Amino acid sequence: MNFDNLPPFLGEALAERGYEKPTAVQAAVIEAEAAGRDLVVSAQTGSGKTVAFGLAMAEQLLAEDGTVPQANTPLALVIAPTRELALQVSRELMWLYGKAGARIATCVGGMDASKERRALRGGAQIVVGTPGRLRDHLERGALELSALRAVVLDEADEMLDMGFREDLEEILDATPEGRRTLLFSATMPRQIVALAKRYQRDALRISTVGDDRGHGDIAYQAVTVSPSEIENAVVNLLRFHEAETAMLFCATRDNVRRLHATLQERGFAVVALSGEHSQSERNQAMQAMRDRRARVCVATDVAARGIDLPTLSLVIHVEIPRDAEALQHRSGRTGRAGKKGTAVILVPYPRRKRVESMLRGAKINADWINAPTPQEIQKQDRERLLTALLAPVEVDEEDRNLAAKLMAERSPEDIAAALVRAHRAAMPQPEELIENTPEARKAAQQDRHRPGFEDTVWFRMDLGRRQNADPRWILPLLCRRGHITRNEIGAIRIGPAETFFQVPRPISDKFEDAIKRTANAEGDDEPVHIERSEGGPREQARNNSKPHRKGPPRGAPNRDGPNRDGPNRDGPRHSGPRAEGPTGRGGPRVHAKPFKGGKKPRG
Repeated sequence: MNFDNLPPFLGEALAERGYEKPTAVQAAVIEAEAAGRDLVVSAQTGSGKTVAFGLAMAEQLLAEDGTVPQANTPLALVIAPTRELALQVSRELMWLYGKAGARIATCVGGMDASKERRALRGGAQIVVGTPGRLRDHLERGALELSALRAVVLDEADEMLDMGFREDLEEILDATPEGRRTLLFSATMPRQIVALAKRYQRDALRISTVGDDRGHGDIAYQAVTVSPSEIENAVVNLLRFHEAETAMLFCATRDNVRRLHATLQERGFAVVALSGEHSQSERNQAMQAMRDRRARVCVATDVAARGIDLPTLSLVIHVEIPRDAEALQHRSGRTGRAGKKGTAVILVPYPRRKRVESMLRGAKINADWINAPTPQEIQKQDRERLLTALLAPVEVDEEDRNLAAKLMAERSPEDIAAALVRAHRAAMPQPEELIENTPEARKAAQQDRHRPGFEDTVWFRMDLGRRQNADPRWILPLLCRRGHITRNEIGAIRIGPAETFFQVPRPISDKFEDAIKRTANAEGDDEPVHIERSEGGPREQARNNSKPHRKGPPRGAPNRDGPNRDGPNRDGPRHSGPRAEGPTGRGGPRVHAKPFKGGKKPRG
């Protein structure tokens, strides 16, 4: 199938952009069966969805002469979850409908609302926006939807996940009954099904996920590294691939900020995108990527939604995605429109099993490899330098005169060597990494221990997350019961019903004697039970038949449960008291009453 049967203006726009044949989702929405009907479309990121719904709503937008008629109120509305995606959709529709005379208004948060209202009053036939800003214009009377012929919900599942359900319902309730509704979503949860049932009539279900998988043109690689060498591995991967454009994903804005600063210091042309950046800063960062002033972008998942960089060929998951869908969504930034891309997952040694499980769930075959070594990078550099320096170039008379003077002063070998040296000087130096062998991995694990904690003994206490265990009151309790200081307590592992912690072996006997003597020193009816553990938390988790109390110790903080906002839903994992204070700097001070206004934990 090709684009021959499209209206002339649209066909010309596609031809100028180099489109020769439609993708699977584009072909499906322009089939005769889909003409004029409401659609529910499942398609992966990078499958050409924007052009697809642009083509699908042509029937409602174009007059007989192939142009978009003048209108005082919008004829089509496109709703997207994020500013970046809305702006990208706007740009796509501008070139697609530019020859047809369409005027497009974009309404997104962070932009000048008064300018948007003027654009709406100016007779925009197509409006693209985010739910919150569109609802605001609607409630203020600036957005009139009574003449709307088509409405598109792009990435509807993302909008519902982000809490825009009420906004969407208010907007859709304001549209006329006869309008056409096109719903595009990568997944089909129950919320999407309910939304489609309420606002669509006889909708045609289209799914191209099986035909056009989001990772069809993406080569996946999993790189095992020491947890302490993540940033060095990023440097070597960037140097090895030397991608025209690369995107690096981190889990938090703090990690984005830190990695961005590290790469800047190393000499990479890099920008950052996270929730702490203003819309102006985000626009500047994206423009730097598009005009090649920057080649690397460090971003969080949310900040990167809707970003489309045609030259993006490398994605690095600096931190492991939260699930298989996030992995595919991140990786889908590359491998678009038939181009090849590479997605690399950095896997700390202890997290390999989790990543293997995630890859199986996503049905992705990844190559498990080591991080590039400096020798491998130098080999790549030589090949790239030869290709670049031997490529034909156009020179003018001034260049030839300067070349002649150089030849008179230096030998050809000296001039060529100076040219190679100048090219190499602009390249950041690669890093030496720990060799990926069992011995090296074991040594790396040992290096992670704090001084004095190379040889430790595990102890356990009979309360965990179900009893609202928290280091802020566990640490003072252990210090009081065991007659030790917080600096003498190592890693703490909080499980569902029990907590394990480390004590250096030289003081373990003294600690054990103290906790036995103080078991009921404060007159508690039900003291916290602490004992030496035969194994650590992993061994005990395999076969633990000890009964555990069902409620919290009297006096423990009365909370609804552990904080669910953190990345680790299995409970906090602490490498030592320095990581456990409210500020993360030096751990909590030891008080008898760790919580303001709360009772002292029993024990």
